[in-house]
Amino acid sequence: MLRSLFSGITGLRAHQQMMDVTGNNIANVNSAGYKASTAVFESAISQAVKAPGAPVAGAANAAARGGVNGVQIGLGVKLGGVSTNFGQGSSQLTGVSTDFALQGGGFFVTNNGIENQFTRAGSFTMDAAGKLTAPDGNIVQGYMANAAGVINPNAATTDITLPVAQLLPAVSSTTMSMGGNLKADVANGTTVTSSITTYDVLGAASATTATFTKTAPGWNVQLTGEDGAAGAAVAITFDGNGVLTTASPIAALNRPAVAAAVGPPVVVAVPVADFEVDITGLTQYAASSSFGITEQNGAAVGALTTFSTTSDGQLIGIYSNGKKQALAQLAVAIFNNPDGLEKVGDSNYRTSVNSGVALIGSATVGGRGSIQGGSLEMSNVDLASEFTNLIVAQRGFAANSRTMTAADEMLQELMSIKR
Repeated sequence: MLRSLFSGITGLRAHQQMMDVTGNNIANVNSAGYKASTAVFESAISQAVKAPGAPVAGAANAAARGGVNGVQIGLGVKLGGVSTNFGQGSSQLTGVSTDFALQGGGFFVTNNGIENQFTRAGSFTMDAAGKLTAPDGNIVQGYMANAAGVINPNAATTDITLPVAQLLPAVSSTTMSMGGNLKADVANGTTVTSSITTYDVLGAASATTATFTKTAPGWNVQLTGEDGAAGAAVAITFDGNGVLTTASPIAALNRPAVAAAVGPPVVVAVPVADFEVDITGLTQYAASSSFGITEQNGAAVGALTTFSTTSDGQLIGIYSNGKKQALAQLAVAIFNNPDGLEKVGDSNYRTSVNSGVALIGSATVGGRGSIQGGSLEMSNVDLASEFTNLIVAQRGFAANSRTMTAADEMLQELMSIKR
């Protein structure tokens, strides 16, 4: 009877722990990136009441005897472990550019100044220093781009810093493209023009105009700057089918140098290269002229306005001049045994002796999931299952208390044998 009393105690304790695990799951039903846990029970040690016996073969003067099984009485239950369900949680769009959701395996990497920690909760913000931080102050880790926007994902991870006040240098216009049709049956001397905004080495904008003048063999094209400076006319020709026969690209308009002040009173002339003009998009058919300058490669000075996120975790800066350039890339860690990670609070994990080392790299590579910007991964807690576990834990607790009550009544009957 004493055994049943103590078995009942272990049952009460185990089901109370199951209730604790279930209650924690329900409490975190709206915690971003939370992964539900499950209590795993195991039978406790058993007491041997009778040893097993092996079968005995019959001898000349003895009968054969069969083997007998041992008798063991269990001494209750214990909590064998708490397993974590790392299944994918649903994604919720937030529209916040510093929110990130992992789709698939892996963890975001953060650092608290002492060690790297790992989380599925991608609700990050920027601090006063421009660093991408978690709500607990941990700094998000990844790979920073160089001045040219190149990222080396094989380098050591570092703090992700978003250069809010960064300016993208001006790009001098050196190439442009033309496309469309030049009407074939027009009189010699007919002109068609198109303009586009171009930029010098300082980012100053000016209009550049292309003028096509019909000639007997074909057309002459000439580029003119906003200041009236014109390049030499270049002849282009088409065959009888209206297909361009002049090689592309062509060089035109050697623009005048731009005067740039380099500390008063010194003034230095900054040379500007010829335009290289791609004319492969031109045709000469009988249809109306629809010629135009389609694009050029220059840009003014650009200020960082916002950024977007690619599936591999690259943060692409979007600048006021319309240009885009990589700023950084978020690091993602995977583990041989994520169940072995140690929970340290604030939705963070750290490595343990049984988790394996953190394998840190780029998202979408080596089994790591993809990253979705402007979204958060929600908790994967299933309330229907958790409420069922509440009932199971409550009934298990009640049943074990009844075991103790019945054992107590039996002891009471024993005590009342002698009055």
